Parts: sequence; structure tokens; C-alpha cells
Amino acid sequence: MTIRNRISGQFTLIVASILIGFSLLIYLVSATYRREEFYERLKSKARTTVRFLVEVNEVDRDLLRIIDRNTLTALFDEKVLILNEHNRLVYSSVDDLPVRYRPELLDAVRQHREVETTNGDNELVGILYEANSQRLVVLASAYDRFGQSKLANLRLTLFWGLLGGIFLTIGLGFFFAGQSLQPIGHINRQVQTITARNLRQRLDEGRRQDEIDQLAVNFNGVLQRLEQAFEQQRSFVSHASHELRTPLAALKSEIQLGLRRPLSADHHTEILQNLLTDTDRLIALSNSLLLLARTLENLEAVTMGPIRLDDIIFAAQDELLLVHPNYIVQFQYDQIPETDTETVVLGNESLLTRVVLNLLDNACKYADDHRARVSIGTGPQRVWVSVIDTGIGLSADEQTHIFEPFYRAPGAVRFEGFGIGLAVCHRIMELHNGQISVKSEPKKGSTFTITLPVY
Repeated sequence: MTIRNRISGQFTLIVASILIGFSLLIYLVSATYRREEFYERLKSKARTTVRFLVEVNEVDRDLLRIIDRNTLTALFDEKVLILNEHNRLVYSSVDDLPVRYRPELLDAVRQHREVETTNGDNELVGILYEANSQRLVVLASAYDRFGQSKLANLRLTLFWGLLGGIFLTIGLGFFFAGQSLQPIGHINRQVQTITARNLRQRLDEGRRQDEIDQLAVNFNGVLQRLEQAFEQQRSFVSHASHELRTPLAALKSEIQLGLRRPLSADHHTEILQNLLTDTDRLIALSNSLLLLARTLENLEAVTMGPIRLDDIIFAAQDELLLVHPNYIVQFQYDQIPETDTETVVLGNESLLTRVVLNLLDNACKYADDHRARVSIGTGPQRVWVSVIDTGIGLSADEQTHIFEPFYRAPGAVRFEGFGIGLAVCHRIMELHNGQISVKSEPKKGSTFTITLPVY
């Protein structure tokens, strides 16, 4: 079922329920009012009749019967019976038609003094009249032909009005649902024209005032991120191809050199050493590319847990010094934590260790004295780690590209590396809902800071 039909159906169901409820309410109120008003007329007729019979001496049964039959307010099929305390008929407004009633009805009237009930299609009231030491039961019944006719007309009017209202609601609901969904149809037609070749195309965002305009805005945001992902993928393939070409070309050159002419054992050893160096570089590059690919694709599946960030720093420091004993790492607290939980964050230990290790390695590698200073600070909601070096530094333009895969600042070309480490760090920090930032000046050094929410 289309959204248009679903909205029309739901709108029709709601309106129809309201109309049905409103119609039933009107009919029930009208029917209740008619019944109560008619019962009051019957009670008035019963009281008037018994008073004429008992209290007016000039009026006998025959005269009272004539008055009942010829009164202007006589009701259709009207019958009035008066019975004494022995259930004997004292007066009847009709002689030719038998009047049936249940004997228990008289007992109910004497007990409750007034009773309202029905007798076939007629309404019937019974009242207890006490005067002059007499306890008379008066039964009055009649058929409310005028009231029933009004109710029948009301039922017919409500029925056709309800039927017409439902059909009108269906038509209007279908029309207005179509009108409301036109912008979505326009968006669908625009979306169908977007392919991998024209991801720069954007949807019309209108005035950004309603939910449909907001949908277009959000979809454009998705397109923007998708375009960036495609661009990153193309950049990854291009840079990976370029980085792989250099060691492969070197390997080919060394092999061609070895095959060109007979060489001495020393020359063969030198060629094999060069081949080993290029192979190691190729393996390192392959591992870096694999790490970057895994980081960009599968980090959402890693497990998280509470860990102390200062423990991460010490672990990264030990791992770095094990590989580079000549590196120097100095550690300090911006302020000594008052509790053990101030430096606890929610994260993955191996990934955060890789971030800190990469920052320490870069700081020591680019500094002339191979020295890095690390400081850790805490706040009410955040904990941060800063890695400070006195290395080559970065210009303002270089700082905007430093976290892009394969980007290397011009001053870093003479150092070993592939430009992948900081991109991996940036992605890991995004996974941990953290941030990584840099402050730097050329030839004065850099300060990289990672910030994480406190656990």
C-alpha cells in the first residue's frame, strides 16, 4: 500500500469514527430527551385524570371518559387506568379495547411510587396517588407517534449525512495526501538521477521549514559524506598505487642489474641487501595499507571497556623504547588526579595504544634530540593527552591536510614513513567520540592533543 493510500485511509478512519461517534451522541441525546419528555406528559395526564375523578365531584366516569377522548392534548393510542388498593379497576379511559398489564407492575408502583416502562410499542408510566384515605394506582400509556417520527427523520438525516461525510473525507483525504506528498515525489525523481558519476548533485532543499525540506537537507548531507568516501577511496587507490610502485620499481632495477652482466660475490651480496631493504619497505607499506583499510572499515566491531589513559601512555612508551632505545619520552601530569577514575575512559586498549604510540613515534622521529614530552590533564567531563616535540613543525596549510591518508608535509619527506599513521589516529579518535588536534609552527615543533570523554 502506498503512503498516499495509507494516509487517506487513516484520515478517513479517524474522521469517520468522529462522525459516527458524534451522530450516535446526537441520536442518543435526542432519543433520551424524547423519552423523558413523553414520560412527563404521561405522568401529567395520569395526575390530571385521577384528580378529576377523585377531587371534582361534578365529574363522573362517563364525563371524564368523554373529556379524555376529546381533549386537544390527547395522545395517540392513549389509555388511562385507575386501580384501587385491591387491584380492582376504578376507571378506564377505553371500553372497547382490553388493557393488559402485569400484576407485579402494580406492586412496583406501590413500592417506588413512580414507574416508567414500556408496553409493546407504547410507553407506560405508573404513579401512586394518595388522597382521602385512598391509595390508587394510575397507569397511563400511549404511543409517541410524533416523537418517533422525528427520531426516524433524525436517523435518516444522520445516516445520509454520515455516508456523505465519509465519501467526502475519502476524496479530500486522497487529494490532500497527494498534495502533501508531491515534494517527496519530487525528491524521489531527483534521487533517481543521482549515480556514482554525479555525486556532486544535490536535492532541492526548499525553504528548510518543514520535515520534507529537512529530509532533503539530511539526504544532501549523506550525499556529501558519500562523495567524500568515494573521493577517499579514489585517493587511497591512487596513493597506494604510487607508494607500491616505488619499491617495486627498485626491486625490478636491482634484478635487471644483477642479470645484465656477471658480478662478483660482493656485488651479488650488495644487490641482495638492496633487494632485502626494498622488500622490507614493501612489506611495511603493505602492512600500513592493510592497517588503514581495516581501520576505515571494521572499527565499529571492536570491543570497548573502561581503561586508564595514563596506563595507555606508559604501555605505548615501553613499546616505543623497546624498538628505539635512543628515543626519550618525558611524562608529566598537568594536575595530579585526586581519584583513580579521573583518567578512566571508555575505549579499546590496543587502538588507543596505537594512537599514543604513533604520536610519540612521530614526535621523537622529527625532533633533532629524539625527545618528546607527554602531559595528561583532566576535567569534569574530558581527559586529554598532549604530545609535544621540537621537530620540523607544520605550516597552517599543512595542518589542514595532516590527517588525510598518504599526505606528507614537504619537510617530512626526508624521514621514513608513508603518511598513514595520523589518518589512522584520526579515525580511531572518531570511533571513541574523541578529537585529535594539532598546534604547530614551522621549525619550532608541534603539539598533538587527543581528547576523550571521561567514563
